[in-house]
Amino acid sequence: MPSWIGAVILPLSGLLLSLPAGADVKARSCGEVRQAYGAKGFSLADIPYQEIAGEHLRICPQEYTCCTTEMEDKLSQQSKLEFENLVEETSHFVRTTFVSRHKKFDEFFRELLENAEKSLNDMFVRTYGMLYMQNSEVFQDLFTELKRYYTGGNVNLEEMLNDFWARLLERMFQLINPQYHFSEDYLECVSKYTDQLKPFGDVPRKLKIQVTRAFIAARTFVQGLTVGREVANRVSKVSPTPGCIRALMKMLYCPYCRGLPTVRPCNNYCLNVMKGCLANQADLDTEWNLFIDAMLLVAERLEGPFNIESVMDPIDVKISEAIMNMQENSMQVSAKVFQGCGQPKPAPALRSARSAPENFNTRFRPYNPEERPTTAAGTSLDRLVTDIKEKLKLSKKVWSALPYTICKDESVTAGTSNEEECWNGHSKARYLPEIMNDGLTNQINNPEVDVDITRPDTFIRQQIMALRVMTNKLKNAYNGNDVNFQDTSDESSGSGSGSGCMDDVCPTEFEFVTTEAPAVDPDRREVDSSASQLGHSLLSGSLVCVVLALPRLCR
Repeated sequence: MPSWIGAVILPLSGLLLSLPAGADVKARSCGEVRQAYGAKGFSLADIPYQEIAGEHLRICPQEYTCCTTEMEDKLSQQSKLEFENLVEETSHFVRTTFVSRHKKFDEFFRELLENAEKSLNDMFVRTYGMLYMQNSEVFQDLFTELKRYYTGGNVNLEEMLNDFWARLLERMFQLINPQYHFSEDYLECVSKYTDQLKPFGDVPRKLKIQVTRAFIAARTFVQGLTVGREVANRVSKVSPTPGCIRALMKMLYCPYCRGLPTVRPCNNYCLNVMKGCLANQADLDTEWNLFIDAMLLVAERLEGPFNIESVMDPIDVKISEAIMNMQENSMQVSAKVFQGCGQPKPAPALRSARSAPENFNTRFRPYNPEERPTTAAGTSLDRLVTDIKEKLKLSKKVWSALPYTICKDESVTAGTSNEEECWNGHSKARYLPEIMNDGLTNQINNPEVDVDITRPDTFIRQQIMALRVMTNKLKNAYNGNDVNFQDTSDESSGSGSGSGCMDDVCPTEFEFVTTEAPAVDPDRREVDSSASQLGHSLLSGSLVCVVLALPRLCR
């Protein structure tokens, strides 16, 4: 026989004497509670038909009750599960924001790089034919390294770009001097004169500035979306403390034990419980807001001078323009190299007698705009950035707002307009205690949740550190500074060891030369015009063709 049966088999006179004055006998029935309890999926065998003495209760008021020990245990576990689900559902917006936008940005940037490589490949195949196709590795290597950097590879952008131009210079220098044989040591000497001679004009300098700052911003922004996604996913999965579970049970299901299953908690009562249970999450808010602010700053860079789309779209034209510059300056470049590196040895007769194919078309033929690849991922960077900025702004203060968002839910509380007819933890009446402030230290006097303010949640502190590190990287990216490979060239005023930064150590300003990427159309017309003039000279017109045909692809 269940323990509660004996408790209800009492003389009617004794039962009446135990009731408060004026109490309705019908209030002793547990019918409503049985119905609500069964609707939760629990067995009705746990619950009495009428109230019983409540001395056995450990959480709810020990008065006459509809709850047995088994019910209190099950409802306590139910309150824990519902709380966990509430937090996860309430943070759903911020989690999906970072998950979906990370996926979209990553897809966009990857496709943008693929399109840029395809555009360059198609242009050079169309212009130079088989000669380019047989010797395209140097350009493929450039895009391979750019992709590797974007995906988190250990790539120094500045050194990688310098190496690309050095390799191209070595090939072209052999081309414009086919009557000589150049050793490896000699070609290394040639490379050392790259900065001094500027054989490719100003293109490498401009492109280095544009590529490095655009890629730093793009990569760091996507990394920021990754960190935001991970932090949101982790923080939304809470593990309530025993003190929190007791408070949740008392708030959500002690009304059942008192025979009031339809009475919901008072709004302010709910706020104190949630602020106690989510005190550590609220402490995340300060660092989270700084992180969001830093993401918004980098987003502005992506829209403006660090726009990777405006850099990658015309990169094929820029490289072609650089090659044209080398053609025009070939005589001066050779003379200065011979003066600095010495007179090279004559080449074998067979090599010096080589000439360009007679059917090579010397006129540079750029694509029309409509022939270029479509915008990456079916959108544009500006549209993506505008969308994510709106979502990021909405996600500020999300963690400190969790208690308010949860307690605003009409399925959880009675609402602010029903402050008299709500459950206050003891009975159906107004909740009188003041509302606690946010954060762990402010819960020392929380009347509803026993919170140990001397023991911050280690897991939450780890997320705070992750946000702090990412915020530091975003601030550096905003200034054009790569945390791992800080620019030490003359193009910037920032420098660093490349080992990362501790708090307040990294430079706060990083000035780049504000040379913007010229518009695509003027570049194409300029290159087209230059190539047309070069068509009158066989040597000048065939330089690009022959340099691509050189067998020495990579030193």
